[in-house]
Amino acid sequence: MRSLKISEVMWNHIEPIRCGTPLPRVVEALLENHVSGLPVVDDQRHVLGFVSEQDCIHALLVSNYHGEGEPMVDDVMFHNPLTVSPDMSVVDLAQNLGAGKPKVYPVVDHGKLVGIVTRTAILSQLAKAGYTMEKSRFASAED
Repeated sequence: MRSLKISEVMWNHIEPIRCGTPLPRVVEALLENHVSGLPVVDDQRHVLGFVSEQDCIHALLVSNYHGEGEPMVDDVMFHNPLTVSPDMSVVDLAQNLGAGKPKVYPVVDHGKLVGIVTRTAILSQLAKAGYTMEKSRFASAED
């Protein structure tokens, strides 16, 4: 597998969540984009946190049960999330994935968010590489 970079598999078309966003809007963004979490950024796109489906589920249950009003993303986001560089190798990230690791990583270049990369994108690339390797192995066996 040639050394694919994160920049080649990341999604850069998803709008991140801004600080101060009401949680129902965060839930809409997660559902619309079919992702399990999104980075939370300031006006200059510096990553301040990360909000996941699980964060939203818990916060909405608590706020609905206690009737405490509408929570904001700032109240529930995880601060200091793991980020990756667009120059990082897909293989290097894949080797670091495991239980308890994020399913979505913010991709940060020069301190600013440039996209996200998901486990699904990594899996897809590894599957394509495996398929290519199998085909070439069989092709060389026929020679």
